[in-house]
Amino acid sequence: MPSSVSTQPDSFSAFQLHPDTRAAVAKMGISVPTPIQAQAIPALLDGRDVVGQAWTGSGKTLAFGVPIVERCDAAVRGVQALVLVPTRELAIQVGGVLGALAGARRLKLTLLYGGRSLVPEKQALVRGAHIVVGTPGRTLDHLQQGNLSLKGLRLFILDEGDEMLDQGFARDVERILAQTPPQRQTAIFSATVPPWVMTVAARYLRNPVIFRVHHETQAPPEIVHVVYEMEISTKLSALRKLLDDRGHGATLVFGRTKRGVAQLALRLANLGYPVAALQGNLSQNARERVMVEFRSGRVPILLATNVAARGLDIEGIEQVINYELPESAKLFTHRVGRTGRMGRQGNAITFITPEDSQKWRQIERELGRRLPRKAWNNPQLPTPSQGSNPPLPPPPQRPRVHLGNGAIR
Repeated sequence: MPSSVSTQPDSFSAFQLHPDTRAAVAKMGISVPTPIQAQAIPALLDGRDVVGQAWTGSGKTLAFGVPIVERCDAAVRGVQALVLVPTRELAIQVGGVLGALAGARRLKLTLLYGGRSLVPEKQALVRGAHIVVGTPGRTLDHLQQGNLSLKGLRLFILDEGDEMLDQGFARDVERILAQTPPQRQTAIFSATVPPWVMTVAARYLRNPVIFRVHHETQAPPEIVHVVYEMEISTKLSALRKLLDDRGHGATLVFGRTKRGVAQLALRLANLGYPVAALQGNLSQNARERVMVEFRSGRVPILLATNVAARGLDIEGIEQVINYELPESAKLFTHRVGRTGRMGRQGNAITFITPEDSQKWRQIERELGRRLPRKAWNNPQLPTPSQGSNPPLPPPPQRPRVHLGNGAIR
């Protein structure tokens, strides 16, 4: 049975926290715990195993980050907490939150993720790390090479738990768990916790406390959906029209394939749009540069494959455009969840062509609802050969578009 909390703490001072931890949270500008934090933090501080489900952007990272730094001891050498995440970008994001907390308590944090050399990570582990945030494959590499020991692990956290326990990662997660002590404390956090996740999780958790933040305790993301029906030949001009009419916030455009996203980004850049592309063929350095430029607002339009759909918390995304449909309703939910965060309104726009009809019907069946549709009836924009430019003036310098082969255009 899901657990509930009778009273909602109105301040982090309601928790029994070290003064340095409380000061670090205050420095982040956070004073009132969100519902998932109010429920999960006391349970984790008490040593309970936890399953926490709440909307993306609801503060799940702090919900497990605060207990981690409270339960780790800077005087004890060795890794005491491990957080597994599905993507490199999410590892960096989670590491940023935990790093601020860990620094206040003199705890050492190390990130482990692919796309870069193992050597600096190995050196960081040798120098001593109390907390590790990693992706499953790279974490397993260090375990197998003897660079990482989990014999003294106290807390094991699975972030984006539904994906971590799915077939793509489950085997690596099991191998990592096999090298942790049986008395460890385990927690799973995710925006969605379907029944099969609870079935799998039962193998790893001991009498867990289950917290589900429902609509009545936290307002769902304020997302306005529009589905535009159009021909394939109209998609690029429709995208340009939406980008021309965008507001001051950021726009995230999703495509299906790495090659398709890179090509679309290049076409838009050549038309003068300030864009960057995020897809799996990029080097890790290029991916990090793209994210820095997008987060800072220097590049307000990001084109991405599903690599950006899981867990990333980027403020100010006003609209998500599904230029191409995802493969499932779950991916659709995670894509559109990049906007409308923390109660702010956002727009989710989806393009469907006649060829998409069957897939879209399946997505709506899985969602359990029909989203409002409109026929796209905006006039075609003139083509570049006709001498036109987008209504918004191009930036002084055309943004670089990082391609998958190491080239930059």
